[in-house]
Amino acid sequence: MNLLQDKVCIVTGAGRGIGRAIARLAAGEGCRTMLASRSAEQLAAVQAEIAARGGQASWLRTDLSSQEDITALVRQTLDRFGAIDFLVNNAGWGIKAKIAKARVQDWEQTLRVNLLAPMILSQLVLPALMARQGGAVVNIASISGRAGQGGAAAYAASKAGLIGFSQSLFEEVREHQIKVAAIVPGFVDTEMIPRVRRLDRARMIRPEDVAQAVLFVLTAPPTACPVEITVRPQRTPYR
Repeated sequence: MNLLQDKVCIVTGAGRGIGRAIARLAAGEGCRTMLASRSAEQLAAVQAEIAARGGQASWLRTDLSSQEDITALVRQTLDRFGAIDFLVNNAGWGIKAKIAKARVQDWEQTLRVNLLAPMILSQLVLPALMARQGGAVVNIASISGRAGQGGAAAYAASKAGLIGFSQSLFEEVREHQIKVAAIVPGFVDTEMIPRVRRLDRARMIRPEDVAQAVLFVLTAPPTACPVEITVRPQRTPYR
């Protein structure tokens, strides 16, 4: 049974890692999926994977620091599929730097991609969700948004802001039967985590684990909304 048959979902950062896993799982459940990231090559590969499994997906190369690109993503999704049911704000960006030596332009880029873009995208898809009196916005945050760490101030701030935005958005749209959730994972085995000896990647969360948390939100019963899901590695990844 396809749990999301004929629904329409936008997934940002869909070319690799968590976004790829979310897009593949949603499409496997019958969802028509719009894939977005900065890499056309990666998006085309994910679309091909989905099509090979009998799913439907389109893609649009999207720079989430560009207001024009964000608007085009929503417009083309509506033009292609005629509706939007789900938005998964997954794309993330960040550069490691101590606060005293960080570049302001890197802070700005991190906040644009990780926080401002999800806010704008959520605003743009709300008319479609409200018209259908349902759907969901799922924001992929991070445990860094709960406990900041040295060298990642802007990233931690952006993810803390995303959790706060998710809470506020839920309060504003809950009466429209729209679900809003923040997924808060710990160490996930993606390219964003550098390969260092002190981390055992076999103990880290898989991208597919985060995708399952997203699916839980998208298929939750109408009487309940899982507004925040924290996903931690079962065993510590530190050697």
